[in-house]
Amino acid sequence: MGNKHDFFSNDDLMELRREMELLAEANDDLSAAKEKQMPEETKEQAKSLDAVEGEETEEEKEAPLGIEKNGSYIRISQDNMTAWMYLTVPGEGKDNYTMEEFDQFLKKKGIVTGYHHSNLAAMIKKRVYEREIIVAQGQPAVEGKDGYYEYKFDPDQNKAPKVLEDGRVDYTTMSTLQNVRKGDVVAIYHHAKEGKDGYNIKGKSFKARKVKEATPLTGSDIYTEGDPDVYLAQKSGKIELKKGKIDIQAVHEIKGDLTLITGKVEFYGDIVVTGNVEAGVTIRAGRNIEIKGTVEAVNLFAGGNIILSRGIQGAQRAKVSAKGDIFADFIEHTLMMAGGNVQANSIINSKIVADGEVVLTGARGTIIGGYTHGMLGIQATEIGNSVEVKTVVHAGCEKEIYQKMYAAKSKELSLSEEVKEASDEYKELCKKKQLGKIPQRLETQLQYLEGRLRTLKEEMGENNKVLEEMESLVVRGKDAKIMVKGNIYRGTVVSLAQAQMPIEDTTCLMKYYHQNGIIESSVIAYS
Repeated sequence: MGNKHDFFSNDDLMELRREMELLAEANDDLSAAKEKQMPEETKEQAKSLDAVEGEETEEEKEAPLGIEKNGSYIRISQDNMTAWMYLTVPGEGKDNYTMEEFDQFLKKKGIVTGYHHSNLAAMIKKRVYEREIIVAQGQPAVEGKDGYYEYKFDPDQNKAPKVLEDGRVDYTTMSTLQNVRKGDVVAIYHHAKEGKDGYNIKGKSFKARKVKEATPLTGSDIYTEGDPDVYLAQKSGKIELKKGKIDIQAVHEIKGDLTLITGKVEFYGDIVVTGNVEAGVTIRAGRNIEIKGTVEAVNLFAGGNIILSRGIQGAQRAKVSAKGDIFADFIEHTLMMAGGNVQANSIINSKIVADGEVVLTGARGTIIGGYTHGMLGIQATEIGNSVEVKTVVHAGCEKEIYQKMYAAKSKELSLSEEVKEASDEYKELCKKKQLGKIPQRLETQLQYLEGRLRTLKEEMGENNKVLEEMESLVVRGKDAKIMVKGNIYRGTVVSLAQAQMPIEDTTCLMKYYHQNGIIESSVIAYS
């Protein structure tokens, strides 16, 4: 250790080794001396402790490996609903596994319930080894069922017509007529059924959804007798379900054709004509009108919907009006007004005014000529044709609505000025009267002003109603759009709100909408 780097020399290393050997010998002698002085009982305990802390005893070396160490395993599904056990063949010296071993093995893996006892017993009895066997399974929650009504009629019968393979819509499949007779069963109530809670193999429970009973079925035309869950028809007629209420109305069914000899047909309920309706006939119904044959230049008025299964050829003289929706195979040369939607396969040279949408159905779905207005929008496959027949389509509020709104606003201003003038004069005369007696002429004027103010306030109230109605219509129609899935031809005029845009060149796949006072357009993208 004498050099400048403080490294050990060979002599130094030899000397250190001799010193360490002497220390080791001294330590062994000391341990031997302590063992001689130790009582025999303490010596045995020390040997036993050494055996525990050191290598396995001979007995342990000879014992077969337990289930947890011999390659057996338990596999648990990710959702903790199923467990499989794989057993290796017991080692030499072990005859078979026991149910107690299985129980401990499962619990050690956190599996506390859902044991498949028959499988566990079979694995022991039949010595099933080296195969995964299901040993535990959870129980998923079984959902209950809410109470519901089983209707003995189709509550959605006339919701949508059938679409044919060629893309046309078959309006003959629509019908508003479902008749029942007095005493017929119209509905049966099925009570709610409770579900069953579930659990997984690790003891976690799953609550089944709480079920609920349906609201009671109402309607003045139904009753129960004996079984409170069975509802019967109080009278014969056409049955419908409206907002959870069963309604049975009288139906006037005309089998065959209606001709000019028949003239006019009026009925407060539904009218169903199974045949054709010739020109010159007028039909008025408090509810719905359904005509299953062809329709010519007729007048139809309905408080509900109108279904023209085979279309209408109006010859520029037909008038069709419904507070609800109108469905027709085709519409030609007809004036038509609907409080709801108008839906047809084609519209040709007609005037259509709908407070809802105008929807052209089928593969062709075309509008040619005339004027078609849909407050909430128009959807068609084609608009116009190749010979450039002038075809006007309009969506949103019509010009007359805006004119009424502007007139109501103008009237509101003039009425306000009149009220102010009359009110100021009335207040001035009242002050004079408080100071003393006024001439008869002023007394008469005071009475006139009182009446005039009442009249003006009434007029303002009526005008405000009109203004609010027009403004609500403008808001209702502000998002209206005209959608064309096919061609829109030159000669068509697109109109939205108060704006118009003639189509200069034939184009296709277009959407038109109103924005900032002008008509904007964009291409419809189909994925």
